Amino acid sequence: MDNIKQIRITSIWIFILPVVILNLCLFISVNGHLLQGTIFQVDAIGRSSFTIPYIDGGTSISRVSRTYPTYLLFKPGMIITAILLIKYWLANNFLINKINNQGKKTNYFLLFGIGSAFFLILHSILLGITFEDNIYKFFRRFVLLGFIIFEIIAQTLLVVSIFKAKDKISEFINKRILILKIILVSVLIIVALISIPILNSSELSNYKHTLEWNYFLGVVSFYLLTFLFWKKNKPSVHTPKGV
Repeated sequence: MDNIKQIRITSIWIFILPVVILNLCLFISVNGHLLQGTIFQVDAIGRSSFTIPYIDGGTSISRVSRTYPTYLLFKPGMIITAILLIKYWLANNFLINKINNQGKKTNYFLLFGIGSAFFLILHSILLGITFEDNIYKFFRRFVLLGFIIFEIIAQTLLVVSIFKAKDKISEFINKRILILKIILVSVLIIVALISIPILNSSELSNYKHTLEWNYFLGVVSFYLLTFLFWKKNKPSVHTPKGV
């Protein structure tokens, strides 16, 4: 159970880093006039009037992050987040194997988790690159969709694995947070299924923008809950059975 500390630290950074970077990109987009006349002058496409997109959907994540200078923050920030995701899923795979005495088994959540990180890296690289080609546009959407699907599947499978082992690790965890994680993952799945027809529509752009900002927040909140889920101090009595 020594890597619980590593999981807690990694998970809180997976939450903090993208939230801070994306909202900083939003701040720059809304306040582009502050950088007027400097080497960091905001591209016209990336500028936006005042908006709180989590509420009014006034702009999209793509718009505030794909142009100069915000992509200087967004691209490396998301790549670093993807590297942290790989560390997170590897650490959880090791932990679950140790809890269940499974040796070096590769759990399915590890495959989907690393897959989501790979898609995030691809998305970060492709963002802002424009080609008037339908195949390229489809591929870019496919990459973003792949990240979301793989991430939700990985989170779901990990929650299931932890729930099955909860009695073995009861001294190390906060069971209330486990319930919150189950609720969060369930809501993410339901919202994704309900939103498919809406996302295919060419209308309701503000609603779709609101959805993507809040969905992003929901996905990364999983890692905030992970930080809160594992107890900071190790139990001093004994090691749980099976660990």
